[in-house]
Amino acid sequence: MESAYFTHVWGRENVTVRERYEQLWQELEAADRLGFDYAFSVEHHCTPHESWMPSPAVFCTGAALRTERIRVGPMGWVPPLRHPLHVVEEVATLDQLLGGRLEVGLASGVSEQPFLPFRADFAGRKVLNRECADLLRTALTAEGPFDFDGPAHQLKNVELSFGARQRPHPPLWIPTTDRNTLRYLARTGGHTSSTMIVPRAAMGLVYRHYIDWWREEGQPGLPRIGYWSLVHVAETDAEAEARAAEQVTDTFVNTLRYGSVKRSGTPAAPASRLSTPDILAGSGDFRFLMDQNLVFVGSPRTVAERIRAAASEGLFNTVLGEFAFGDIAGAESIASMELFSREVMPLLAEFTPYQPEQTDESHVAVSRTTGIRVP
Repeated sequence: MESAYFTHVWGRENVTVRERYEQLWQELEAADRLGFDYAFSVEHHCTPHESWMPSPAVFCTGAALRTERIRVGPMGWVPPLRHPLHVVEEVATLDQLLGGRLEVGLASGVSEQPFLPFRADFAGRKVLNRECADLLRTALTAEGPFDFDGPAHQLKNVELSFGARQRPHPPLWIPTTDRNTLRYLARTGGHTSSTMIVPRAAMGLVYRHYIDWWREEGQPGLPRIGYWSLVHVAETDAEAEARAAEQVTDTFVNTLRYGSVKRSGTPAAPASRLSTPDILAGSGDFRFLMDQNLVFVGSPRTVAERIRAAASEGLFNTVLGEFAFGDIAGAESIASMELFSREVMPLLAEFTPYQPEQTDESHVAVSRTTGIRVP
């Protein structure tokens, strides 16, 4: 199990943009020092109530200047908003600045709203996203000038000023649970991720196929599969919940603006029977989120147990933890990261959720601490 520091760089009242970014650089320095494997951010536009990160290049450049070992990237660039050659050139430049530590996430986009100011093609976003991935591989593996014939962009006799540091190219991620896209990723050696609003039972089913396809293609090892959620660690469960409860629900309801959807099931339905509308509708109820193990809040042992249980169901092997949310920021979020690094990471270090030989319930126990099923 690997661990990522994830940030939307959410804006805050009474904090300037410069101050918010200085908090970000301090958090990145801490993630680097504490042994997190990755640092990921987003590309969001025109969202004053939410993310203040419109530029993955700024995030990666800041990380290049303030970190030494952690792998860094967006999760991800939104290629449909620009010419894909712009993304290719940024990838090459940032990988050089980072000394070969860049991870490349490409996100097709979920909502049409961010596409409107750019008059970008929302309907064709998935085609454009894959086209960008294809162009990245073509351009960064070329020795000299190259041609490219994509569904929307055609290039003839183009030569980059310089290539990426990593060969043949930096690792690629496309967040998805779409089977066709996962087949494409298995064929091309790309990684993926999802979020806590996607039911983990469905994730586990489709990601098991993805892993099988990966192996059928002869790819080395296992693909990286990320899972995003909010994380807060304190010395005790009571302390963590008391501090995080209001900040968790405020983030989901007022920042991300979940919660306007009606549940399709019952509030007490087990996570295996939840739908995305159920999760969204329950996002303003902290007890619902905890009971369904949708956020990772508690003491180090509790958080480790929660992650193990969630990963066993959803088959993810990389925690994309958002530690700075609501008014939990700066030194407080870093203190949570420190506990996670010191006491949670060691408990997860040897854990892998993909165990194809386990086909029955005899390998599952129930934690006395949390009541959560863990392998």
